[in-house]
Amino acid sequence: MNPIVILSISIACFILVGRFYARLISRSIGIDSKRITPAVRINDACDYVPTATPIVFAHHFATIAGAGPIIGPVMAIIYGWRPAWLWVLIGGIFFGAVHDFFALFVSIREGGKSIAEVARKSLGTPGFIIVISFTIVMLILVNATFLNASTTALTSIIDSAQIGLSTDQVFFRWADETGVKIVIGGIASMSVIIVTAFAPLIGYLYIKRHISVVKCSIFAILICITSVIIGFFIPITLNPFLWMILISLYTVVAAGVPVWIFLQSRDFINVHLLYIGLGLLFTGIFMSGIKGVKIQFPVNNIQEGISHVGFLWPGLFITIACGAISGFHALCAGGTISKQIKSELAIHKIGYCGMLLESFLALCVICAVIMHIDVHQYKELVLPGPESKFHSNPILAFALAMGRTLYSGFGLPLPFGILFGMLLLEGFIITTLDTAVRLNRYLFEELWRVIFKNPPKILSHYWINSALAAGLMFGLAYKNTVNNIWSIFGTANQLLAALTLIIVSFWLLSKRKNIWFTAIPALFMIVTTISMLIILLIIRFIPQGNITLIITDIILLGLSLCIITIATKTFLNRFRTGISHETSDPVS
Repeated sequence: MNPIVILSISIACFILVGRFYARLISRSIGIDSKRITPAVRINDACDYVPTATPIVFAHHFATIAGAGPIIGPVMAIIYGWRPAWLWVLIGGIFFGAVHDFFALFVSIREGGKSIAEVARKSLGTPGFIIVISFTIVMLILVNATFLNASTTALTSIIDSAQIGLSTDQVFFRWADETGVKIVIGGIASMSVIIVTAFAPLIGYLYIKRHISVVKCSIFAILICITSVIIGFFIPITLNPFLWMILISLYTVVAAGVPVWIFLQSRDFINVHLLYIGLGLLFTGIFMSGIKGVKIQFPVNNIQEGISHVGFLWPGLFITIACGAISGFHALCAGGTISKQIKSELAIHKIGYCGMLLESFLALCVICAVIMHIDVHQYKELVLPGPESKFHSNPILAFALAMGRTLYSGFGLPLPFGILFGMLLLEGFIITTLDTAVRLNRYLFEELWRVIFKNPPKILSHYWINSALAAGLMFGLAYKNTVNNIWSIFGTANQLLAALTLIIVSFWLLSKRKNIWFTAIPALFMIVTTISMLIILLIIRFIPQGNITLIITDIILLGLSLCIITIATKTFLNRFRTGISHETSDPVS
């Protein structure tokens, strides 16, 4: 099949569903444009900041995308491109977008509260404690995974012959005196530093000076272009361990200061690079298809996938992760996004369409890889055997595929296309990290308020909770590689999505609203993810003797079984006694 056909079918489905299915959901739950949102009602100039929808969408998309819709699909196509394509398409429409939409809607209706706080209302205090504990563990996994991915991208080097560079090239710095390997990550490193440095200025312009979004966008694009140009002349080459420390320290600061200083503004700058990159990737795939570039990957490769990853079910549905559905999105929705939206009409655009755009990114990644990397090179880069001299690097596989896509589509020199792919991925990762640490800060603050009647003053300070979140992230990342924790991260992420759908279903039930939009995906995801936790524990972690991941797996499994037990009891009690009206709720 020509990749143009794959993308055309997918785009048509996204447009139709975004127009009709999402509107059906909106009508069924009663979206109200006249209702005052928490951002407008509270407006504390720190966490609750009413913001223009394009800027909130930019912050949301840059945060939720992360490395998930890139690394996950790259690893999952070992099963063949058709299974990966179908799950991204179907999962994104009926699972992921529904999950994000409802998580954002419920958080706004509950005053900008997190999904854990919603669980307290729906499932009681025991349910709240379990959900918040599970969420903290899951966020630490997210942060550790993306911190590892970030340092890998920022320190990547590549064989010059592999990308067609001669020894007399002058655009890239050599990694050593042999003239064999060049520094790719160093350019991205300088770009990251410059964008971060200018983020507060952008935030000041649109929040404090009320400069128009268009003018800020032009300035943001200039910052992106300038940062890359400077990176060519002054690439930053640091030790991966040092990058881990610096990024961890940055996230502590970003998680504590007002949201517009780094989170909103940095995402707003970065998202322009992401939009441009996604547009170039899509156009490059389209032009390559017109020029007759063939798919080099098998349609189905199930046996190979089973031997490297595990059974198609649940392996594929966990490995794809964020490209189809992601529990992390619920944390973003209830953590920062619901505190910035000015009108409920934006929920559809940000929640539902934001996820569809992420699924579209995942599909573009799949098409680029299957067109420009054959199975042999793919396994060498992504799934090398124990005898291979290479380490697994799905990030480099994506960057290489994007470089070849832009070369075959536009004639852009291969090294520049690879660099752009690295910048695109790094832009997604770093914007996820600072938001995720901030979300963990919120959760720790909520947890102390439940555990202690009067929390110690030190535990109420946001710098302490930010440092705690960043420290736990650093500890897990330092001990494990991306590949070591991807499966457990993916499982925890999808399991949180299942728990979110369960909590939302109970909330809808209490409001006498239709629950089938969320209940059916919840049932499928809970069975899939618990099965994967059991399989990982028995087949991989115990034989490997990885104590850290064994303990993490058991904790996640125990917490998930507890929340299922509480949810089942709650449902049976409501079934026996009938659903009571919650007339005391001022926002219901």
